[in-house]
Amino acid sequence: MSTTPAGRELGAFLRAHRELLKPADVGLTATTRRRTPGLRREEVASLSGVGLAWYTWVEQGRVAASRQVLEAIARVLKLDDAGLRHALRLAGYHEPAPACGPAGTDRLADAIQPVLDSWPTSPAVLLDRHFDLRGWNAAWAALWGSPECVPADRRNLMWVMAADRRVRAVLHDWEPLAMNVFQHFRAQAGPALAEPRTREVYRHLDEDAPELRHWWGCHSVAELTVRTVTAEPAGIGPVRLTLSSFHPVDDPSATVLLFTPGGAADRARMAELVEHPVRAVGEVAGARRVG
Repeated sequence: MSTTPAGRELGAFLRAHRELLKPADVGLTATTRRRTPGLRREEVASLSGVGLAWYTWVEQGRVAASRQVLEAIARVLKLDDAGLRHALRLAGYHEPAPACGPAGTDRLADAIQPVLDSWPTSPAVLLDRHFDLRGWNAAWAALWGSPECVPADRRNLMWVMAADRRVRAVLHDWEPLAMNVFQHFRAQAGPALAEPRTREVYRHLDEDAPELRHWWGCHSVAELTVRTVTAEPAGIGPVRLTLSSFHPVDDPSATVLLFTPGGAADRARMAELVEHPVRAVGEVAGARRVG
């Protein structure tokens, strides 16, 4: 039985959660003879109602588990909704069909661009399934810096959040949102986690922000939920923004992120910023490395 990249990723995800649980978490009595952390494979298999050999093969990425089996395993491992969706996507269930190649993605970007431009004071960006930036409006460029100033192979939201100095300088409480971007990528990416573009992005992150390697090296997942963030561009003052997201019907694997000003004062400051964008230090080539 051969393994697949998505199968290995699913196995690593299940194993990571198995090792986080204690016997008491699932109603078992702990013994003093345990040599490894977490639950044993045989305990998960028994509680899930599957054979030990089959569960072992699932963790090793050697078999394709049914949806029913994955849901049973997820219950034992106490996966939340985001974790269950992630496991199902890795197994090929409910995975949104991406646009048909680069041409389809380009057509989507062309179609979405007028929508992005219709929000003159709300920073907005279109992401593909790898979180590459495929379209943005003037407000996004004014607040976070123009993606055109970032090398094309690094024009990715994960790279921007981890390795772009301007984002760190402008965004209050930068770290929780940045970490959540990585968790959300894993939660929605499914098989895209094993694609060459994802490996390329992670390689650039290793080069440019090695101190944050644990962000893309772990297996935690979470949704990027609605929240209020505060940005403070130089010379403008603090701007409260509500982050929301949605998926275009034409390509549910793509995502539009929208930062909406919280009130009249916030809209006025964003309008001023768009009209007189600030060129921050490190926006161009110098923003390629954190430090």
